[in-house]
Amino acid sequence: MRKFILISLLLLSLNCFSQSMFSKNPVINLENFDKQRVHWGYFLGFSSYDFKFDYIKPGVDIEVKGTTGFNVGLVGNLRIMEHLDLRFEPGLYYTQRDLTFHDPSLTRPVDQLREVKSTYIHFPLLLKFSSQRFGNVRPYVVGGFSKSLNLGSNYDATDDNYAYRFRMTRWSTNYELGLGIDFYLEYFKFSPSIRGVFGINDELIRDNNPNSPWTGNVESMKTRGIFINFTFH
Repeated sequence: MRKFILISLLLLSLNCFSQSMFSKNPVINLENFDKQRVHWGYFLGFSSYDFKFDYIKPGVDIEVKGTTGFNVGLVGNLRIMEHLDLRFEPGLYYTQRDLTFHDPSLTRPVDQLREVKSTYIHFPLLLKFSSQRFGNVRPYVVGGFSKSLNLGSNYDATDDNYAYRFRMTRWSTNYELGLGIDFYLEYFKFSPSIRGVFGINDELIRDNNPNSPWTGNVESMKTRGIFINFTFH
């Protein structure tokens, strides 16, 4: 009986949501919300980070396995004109990437695997281009640049992969492209979005030995990632 009541309430809520969002003549929520010069919000979400490797000589590629991380942060929105906003979205991003090195000289599993755990403080500055509002729904695209501070980079360590320590630069620069939808609810605006992040600079710190089986053949290592954020204004 309890499950039946919960399912009924969920279906009723979804029905009310769909009527308020997508009905032919919906009740317009937060009609003047986007006319504010500045407004604030916060986001929660998930991320999946990867690396793009380029090599000096063709050979055995480095295998990258990403995991799902967690994101949390703040949003500051500055209205420039009717369909254009400037956004600053500082956030904290947790992620892990597992690297498998298939160099023939690495025979032990402990030498072949590196777990790259990163905690990023992410600083994106983005332009948001919004379409015309349709009832309580407004799609948008977003793009811009960002800087990321990697708190787990090991950039100042003297040890390297020979001592099982993988090193990266402390700061990275990225460009970002994404899209999302603004849903205008009765008391707040809800904005799910998906965004791709692409590193610009080489982030790898080479081992002290130039012929290292881990870093010797790597020309560049750049971050790639996908963010799925749920923003509340």
